[in-house]
Amino acid sequence: MRERLLALILGRSYREGDFTLSSGQKSRFYIDLKPTILHPEGAQSLGRMAVDWMTREGLSFEGVGGLTLGADPIVMAISLVAWESGITMPATMIRKEPKKHGTSRFIEGVENFNPGASFLVVEDVVTTGASAIKVVEILESEGFKPTHVFTIVDREAGGREQFEKMGLRFHSLFTLTELQDAYRTLQVPGR
Repeated sequence: MRERLLALILGRSYREGDFTLSSGQKSRFYIDLKPTILHPEGAQSLGRMAVDWMTREGLSFEGVGGLTLGADPIVMAISLVAWESGITMPATMIRKEPKKHGTSRFIEGVENFNPGASFLVVEDVVTTGASAIKVVEILESEGFKPTHVFTIVDREAGGREQFEKMGLRFHSLFTLTELQDAYRTLQVPGR
């Protein structure tokens, strides 16, 4: 399953060339995981690999969440595969800013959790870890306990170290080095 997900990422989500990132920095590669995680095979594989990792490590969480919009499909994939595996782990959508109307909250689906609930924080690609750290801070401010961060790709740019400083455990399915090595050795359709 890991090899198949890697092939999907390389075929749909990883590009080399000249790119300008949202930070304004230049990069010789670009990772956009949305085409992979919005594909049913990609979502199912990702969810299965996350639940298998949790099972192997003896981990359980009362919730899974990440910063909306990027983490939403990952959160749902994990929550659904967990449910199919007999694990109840409701999903949340966590906003960057509180809603401006209605309940004015950061976290959607909060009714599904008891105070102090443990959370798995997810992100598609971790660079510095800033998005996941924001989610951790929001969850903690609402009385929840995020303990682990899970990502598809670690860009190996300091995120892991930031999480460790905060006492969070970090797991990535792939590293940037693995993607780049595989990109150069695998035959990727459409490349």
